[in-house]
Amino acid sequence: MTDQYGGPEGTERPLPPRPPAPPSYSGTASGATQGNPQTEPLTNAVPPQGQPGEGNGPAGYGSSAYGSAGSGTAFHAPAGTAPAREPRAKKFGAGTLVAGMLLAGLFGGGVAVGANTLLEDSNTAGQASQPQTVVVNDKDNVNSVTAAAVKASPSVVTIEVAASGSTGTGSGIILDDDGHILTNTHVVTLGGTAADPVVEVQTADGRVLTATIVGTDPLSDLAVIKVDAPNLTPAALGDSGNLNVGDTVIAIGAPLGLSGTVTDGIVSTLNRTISVQSSAAPEESESSDEPEDNGFGFRFAPPDGSSQDQSTAESSIFLNVVQTDAAINHGNSGGALVNTDGEVIGVNVAIASAASGAAGEDSGNIGVGFAVPITYAERVAEEIIDNGSATHGYLGVSVTPATASDSSSTFTVGAEVAEVVSGSPGEKAGLRKGDVVTSVNGIPVTDAQSLTAAIRMQPAGGKATIDFTRDGKTDSVDVTLGDSAKQ
Repeated sequence: MTDQYGGPEGTERPLPPRPPAPPSYSGTASGATQGNPQTEPLTNAVPPQGQPGEGNGPAGYGSSAYGSAGSGTAFHAPAGTAPAREPRAKKFGAGTLVAGMLLAGLFGGGVAVGANTLLEDSNTAGQASQPQTVVVNDKDNVNSVTAAAVKASPSVVTIEVAASGSTGTGSGIILDDDGHILTNTHVVTLGGTAADPVVEVQTADGRVLTATIVGTDPLSDLAVIKVDAPNLTPAALGDSGNLNVGDTVIAIGAPLGLSGTVTDGIVSTLNRTISVQSSAAPEESESSDEPEDNGFGFRFAPPDGSSQDQSTAESSIFLNVVQTDAAINHGNSGGALVNTDGEVIGVNVAIASAASGAAGEDSGNIGVGFAVPITYAERVAEEIIDNGSATHGYLGVSVTPATASDSSSTFTVGAEVAEVVSGSPGEKAGLRKGDVVTSVNGIPVTDAQSLTAAIRMQPAGGKATIDFTRDGKTDSVDVTLGDSAKQ
């Protein structure tokens, strides 16, 4: 059972010296089941000394709170391309406009085995490859991906974290002129193992800046850090609620330590629920009494790239994510997933990959990547900036996966209420034992985990409309959610 709780026109910037070829990396995929895909924490083995390698720790989670100037050249898209959308009003500033165009279940079942964050590991500090600008040689033939990358790349940074003799690198997104940068919790905590990390940021124009941690949020795997520097380029934040399956998206980050890498793909699906095992997840999160997920969970590997012990007791967190086939690899963690308008619509967080053979082998990207929707990420970031931490909704019901009454398969069709906590928001809204929840604020609920993820996407005190079936009849209730941290 589970208890609910992203220069003047016509100019070109010189290309920095080409870095030496990156070393061969091998990462360990944890939780692999032969024949099944698995998610990978985008961790890598330590590269040889003297080789360019930004470490990336796996995805885990650290404590809940701690106490760049990329300038891009704007290019006009060719005639006939779609006009840029007006970004919605936001608390955070937007980057330069470009005309024209950038963790368990498969619905009710599992997607992959073993979680991998997009963090790359290394014990070699200060050897990240030189930042690359988006090069446009033919300005008369700028396509939508190029235009989006030109706009968004100056807002994406590479982050290096060092603690206890280990280092790791990930990516981040500049939010505002004050120097706030959005990334993943597992990036700034080296997968949950760094208690007092040293964090540095390299901007798209090559500046190296010291950063402080404003706060982390393990339940969303999001964090905010801050640098003190002029001439930063804040990202334009889009609206992940306007995404369609099939939309073109562009991933920007530092996979395998290759800063400024741009890949493209489409939105493969929306509202995918993935589960991530995390030893740093809060004690009150879903844990021992939750239903089995048949081995299809997502886990974060340790920052040194070794395999996690499957017997280690861990809690799990559940995330509703955007799934994409844009190439995402170790080092993309915390980087931007952007639309063709150059607006950030997601924060890259994890990938799935085919099961590895021998220990230490890492098959890398197979076209199944995941990003935290920016609408959710923006809300969490604002709360961290304002308060040092973020809140999450609490419903107060325990649920189990609901299966179709006339089916013997393991397919699930919702979350069946097994118990309602006395005095909880769920009880006040009129939910009863036996009700089958099917959606929260329009987000489909196909099993117990997806209900947890949907509820926790909402802030404490937020309003939610819950659709459910009772005795074969559909109904809905409005509920004011509690605070999961206070339960």
